[in-house]
Amino acid sequence: MAREDSVKCLRCLLYALNFLFWVMALCVLGVSACLRDHLNNVLTLTADTRLEEAAVLTYSPVVHPVVITVCCFLIIVAMVGYCGTLKCNLLLLSWYFGCLMVIFCVELASGVWTYDEPMVQRSDMISLKSRIPHFGLQRYQWLTHAWNSLQTELKCCGVIYFTDWLEMTEMEWPPDSCCSNQYPGCARHAHYHDLSDLYQEGCGPKIYSFIRGTKQLQVLRFLGVSIGVAQILAMTLTVTLLWALYYDHKPPDPASPDALIHTHSSSEDALKPCHPHPRVPEAWANAPANGHTQFEMEQLS
Repeated sequence: MAREDSVKCLRCLLYALNFLFWVMALCVLGVSACLRDHLNNVLTLTADTRLEEAAVLTYSPVVHPVVITVCCFLIIVAMVGYCGTLKCNLLLLSWYFGCLMVIFCVELASGVWTYDEPMVQRSDMISLKSRIPHFGLQRYQWLTHAWNSLQTELKCCGVIYFTDWLEMTEMEWPPDSCCSNQYPGCARHAHYHDLSDLYQEGCGPKIYSFIRGTKQLQVLRFLGVSIGVAQILAMTLTVTLLWALYYDHKPPDPASPDALIHTHSSSEDALKPCHPHPRVPEAWANAPANGHTQFEMEQLS
């Protein structure tokens, strides 16, 4: 009875951990998708610079295909673990344990390999000014789109200040993406009437803060560590459940004390006669031995 309660408790814990795997893997994929578009704009503006290398190094969990593949595979493995726990199938649970071990080793190796601090300084942000003169040109539409998207998302204008657009180009006012309230011609209206309608902070410091790490990246790292801890716990519970199920299905060992007792009792029962010996009458048993001997002598003579 105690063993059945233990197996039931192990199964409930594995149900909860598999559900947790689904939730955390989906959260990792969702956060990665949110950061991916923003990261693509930063990589576009910082192409072929130290900033690009630092951004790729910092956000390797987002852009690395191994991490995304592992999360997708973890969802499938969790489904297999759920089915194996539900049916108490030794083969499925063994496969589940092996896959968790492989995933954990891949995550550990990937974390150790990509763990490094980005070597970037604030002075490196000045190199972004070289991207401003290409804004609006026909052959650099991808760069124009990246500037507009980044300034809108980060709520910034230029690299250091919005005047960078006037210094580095022949434009008379910044792009409309610099306006806090965007509409066609808003930058021209703000330039001649109210400069406070433009974002006052440059994009350089915000890109620097993004490369150093964001709250979304911290959430992603926390989820990665949580998945690793949950995998260790799930592997421990799976081994315990496998041992309990194997012990229940295992035939009794002939060398075990219980088996010896059972065999000994069976042999004793086998040695017992099927029918009891007939009872000797008391008169025969108490008869003197001399009469019997005399009868034998008479027969011999």
